[in-house]
Amino acid sequence: MSVKSILSIGVIALSVVAFGGCANTIRGAGKDTANVVDATQSAGHNVGTAARR
Repeated sequence: MSVKSILSIGVIALSVVAFGGCANTIRGAGKDTANVVDATQSAGHNVGTAARR
């Protein structure tokens, strides 16, 4: 194998790892956003319940 092909394989491997990490970060951000929406809805419900008393 030539140095050029080894470097190409290395760049491809690093790209796969980097994109895999980005996918996990995006997935985690989506879960965090969903949790914030759920918490906001719950807080709104609690305020509505307290206002009716």
